[in-house]
Amino acid sequence: MNVSLTKDLSVYQLVLGVESPPKPSSLSPATLLSLVRAQIDLLIEQQIVATLWVKLPPEKIWQSELTRYQSFVGASSLIYIYQLAESEIPEAGTDKGEDSTLSPSFPNHVRVQLPANSQLRRENFLMVLSPQFCSLVLAHRPLKKRETPILVKANTKKNQPLLIITTVDGKIIQQVLDGIQQATTPESFPMLLADFICPSAPEPALMNQLLAKQLQRLDEINRQIIAERTAKLQQQNQNLHSKEELKDEYLNNVCQELRTPLTHMKTALSLLNSPNLKPPQRQRYLQMLNTQCDRQNSLITGLLDLVQLERNLEETTLESVRLSDIVPGVVSTYQPVAQEKGIMLAYTVPTELPAVRCVSGGLRQIVINLLHNSIKFTPNGGRVWVRARVHGNYVQLEFRDTGIGIAESEIPKIFDRFYRVRVGATEDYGGAGLGLTIVQQLLLRCGGSISVKSKLYEGSSFIIQLASVGDTPKAIVTEHE
Repeated sequence: MNVSLTKDLSVYQLVLGVESPPKPSSLSPATLLSLVRAQIDLLIEQQIVATLWVKLPPEKIWQSELTRYQSFVGASSLIYIYQLAESEIPEAGTDKGEDSTLSPSFPNHVRVQLPANSQLRRENFLMVLSPQFCSLVLAHRPLKKRETPILVKANTKKNQPLLIITTVDGKIIQQVLDGIQQATTPESFPMLLADFICPSAPEPALMNQLLAKQLQRLDEINRQIIAERTAKLQQQNQNLHSKEELKDEYLNNVCQELRTPLTHMKTALSLLNSPNLKPPQRQRYLQMLNTQCDRQNSLITGLLDLVQLERNLEETTLESVRLSDIVPGVVSTYQPVAQEKGIMLAYTVPTELPAVRCVSGGLRQIVINLLHNSIKFTPNGGRVWVRARVHGNYVQLEFRDTGIGIAESEIPKIFDRFYRVRVGATEDYGGAGLGLTIVQQLLLRCGGSISVKSKLYEGSSFIIQLASVGDTPKAIVTEHE
C-alpha cells in the first residue's frame, strides 16, 4: 500500500504553528538517535502497540530501531515510512543522500512518497500514536546562509547540528496529525486514524520511564563517542610518537653522516702538520681534504634538496611531459663524463611515446640521478644505456649498466637515506646516499613505481614506470628483484 501527498508538508512548520510552540534545541545527530532509541525502548518495555509515522536517515543504525520494534509487535503495528518518489531513488551502487531512504522489509508498513523538493527532505521525525502514549521526536536541518531550497542538496555530514524538538503534548501532536491528514489524499489516509484523538498527556509513570530511558540512551551514546574519540586520540598520539622517533633517528643519521667527512678532514690537517712529510704524502692528504670537502658539500646540498622536496611535494602540481623532451638533453650533458671513462652511453626514446604525468621538473631530476649513478658505478670501458617503451597504461624507462652491481642483501636498503653501495670491505664510492631517496619520493607523488634488477659485478637495471596522460595512477609499489 502506498500513500501520496497532495501538497507540500513540513512537520517542523506544523509544530511551530501551534500556540506557544516548544523551543527547538541545537543538538547533534547522536542526540537524535538517543531520543529515538529511548522511544522504542519504552514502547517495547510497556508492550505498547502503536502506529508510527517515520522519516529517519537511511543508515542501518537508524533503520534497525524500527526493525527492533517491528520484531516485538509483529503485524499488530502499522508503520508509515516517508521516502522519495520511486523515480528519484538513486540506482544501486550510487551514493545515497540523506533523504534517499528505501523502505525496509517490514511485514506491515506503508510508503508515503514525497513530492519533488519537499520540505521534508530537511526533516527527520518519529511520531508515536497510541491510546496510552503519544510522542513526537523531530529534527530539522536548517538552511545555510548561501543555500536555497531549490538548489540545496542533502548534507550528509554526521556532525552537523540539528534543530530538535521532542514533545508528548497531545495538542501539538494532534495538530501535526491533522496537518498530515490534510496533505494526504482522502482515500489513502488510514481510516483507523481518521477519528483518532491524542491523549492530552501520558501518565506520569510513563513520562518518568521515558525520561529515564532518554538519559540512559544518551549516556550510552556519549560513552561510545568518548571511547571513539579516545581511541582516535591514542592513535594520533601513537602516530606522533612514531614520527618523533623517526625524526630522532633521522637527525642522528644526519649528524653521523656530517661528522664522518669532518673527521677525515681533521685527520688530514693533522698529518699535513708533520715536519717530515714528503711531497707525495702531502699531495695525498691534500687530495683527501678535497674529496672530503666535496662529500661534505654533497651531503649538505642533498639534505637541503630532500627537505625542500618533502616540504613542498604534496602541494606540487603534476604536469604533462614527454620523455623525448627530457632524456636526450640529460644524456648529452653526461656524454663528456662517459667519454672520459671510456663508457659507451646511448639511449633509445621513441618520439611517439605518450606523455606522462610527473611533478614539475621532477622527471629531469629522476633521469639525472639514475643516469649519474649508472655512470658512477660503471668501471672504465663499460656500457650504459637508457631505453623507453610503452608498458600497458604506463611508459617504462629503463637505466641499464654493466657496472659493479648490487649485492642481493643490499637491494632492499638502497632507497634508505644516506645508504651508499659498497663493494668489498672498505670501498666507498662517496656521495650523499640521497639520490635514490629523492627519486622514490618524486615517484610516490606522481603515481609511479621503480624496480631494481642487479647482480654483483654484472651490472644493474633500474626500471621506472609513469602513468601516461589520461590514465589514473595506481598504487605505488617499489619492487626489488
